[in-house]
Amino acid sequence: MPKTSAWPLTWVYVCLIVYASLYPFEGWRLQGIAPWGFMWAPWPRYWTIFDVISNVLGYAPLGFFLTLAFRRTWPHLPALTLTFALAMALSWALESLQFFLPARVPSNVDWLLNVAGAWLGGASAAFLMWAGVLARWSRFRAQWFIRNARGALVLLALWPMGLLFPAPVAFGLGQVYERVEDTVANWLQGTPWLEWLPMREVELQPLLQASEVVCVMLGLLLPCLLAFSVVRTFQQRVVAVLVLLLAGFLASALSAALTYGPVHAWDWTHTEVRAGLVATLFAAAFSSLLTRRACLVTALVCLMWQLALLNNAATDAYFSLTLQTWEQGKFIRFHGLIQWIGWLWPYAYLAYLMQRLSVSGHPDGE
Repeated sequence: MPKTSAWPLTWVYVCLIVYASLYPFEGWRLQGIAPWGFMWAPWPRYWTIFDVISNVLGYAPLGFFLTLAFRRTWPHLPALTLTFALAMALSWALESLQFFLPARVPSNVDWLLNVAGAWLGGASAAFLMWAGVLARWSRFRAQWFIRNARGALVLLALWPMGLLFPAPVAFGLGQVYERVEDTVANWLQGTPWLEWLPMREVELQPLLQASEVVCVMLGLLLPCLLAFSVVRTFQQRVVAVLVLLLAGFLASALSAALTYGPVHAWDWTHTEVRAGLVATLFAAAFSSLLTRRACLVTALVCLMWQLALLNNAATDAYFSLTLQTWEQGKFIRFHGLIQWIGWLWPYAYLAYLMQRLSVSGHPDGE
């Protein structure tokens, strides 16, 4: 069976859709009527363009990745038909489950828009394969990346998506300690196990300016080191740095524009961010001379360093207000799709590094 990055991307996206559709997972209750009754309910009287776009675009990547995965793994199967049927079943199941959540409202319109989005994504993948675009991508991948690059490519594709969720520090993904601590404490409230929870003796303090510069530098350097470990030539490493830095800054600008408005898209590029960018360019220039294994080892050290800095620092009150904007406003579905990428991307990266470095023999997959 040929290996393709489409399958891991499909499964990641399915998990994100499930989370977004059932968030906030609270207040489950029975109502005594069939949960699939939304299928025959009158159409909603009120809807917005944002709802239409978010429902269609929410399922379009699923249709694209799933069709691509079927075509590359089992080319004799009707990929687009299977994608359409599976997306229809997934959306129907999730809309039915929303019936048990007081914070969510199942809708036949949402179901139809989701299915339409999946079909559009699948049709786009089928058209690109028919037009030979994806075949050219396969040739490009063979020329640019080592054979065992699937995991790295998935992580690199997800990195800009993780940046769309507001982060306390620019490019500082994975700052989850405070939230995990508060969540576990709430779960154990009123139980004897709460006393077993290791509690901090001092309050977390915000990052110093120098530490913020280091976090920005490490956050930008980490995807570069990942790319260095799978591209073939020095010239390709230079191109990878430029593409990743551009993608990171554009994704962060889009996040700021969605949160505060387009006029504030670049307000986050303060002195510490600019200093971190300069430091990244110097660090990337040095790292581009390393071997692939040395890049992996350096990435492991940088990743542990950044996670230690971020998770031993407190988030400020302004960031908490930003999260409220996302969690209570119209971004709730979008928020559900990307917040877990921003939180878990560094830890998936860590697992990938441990797997690559633990492989005996040649680590490059050549």
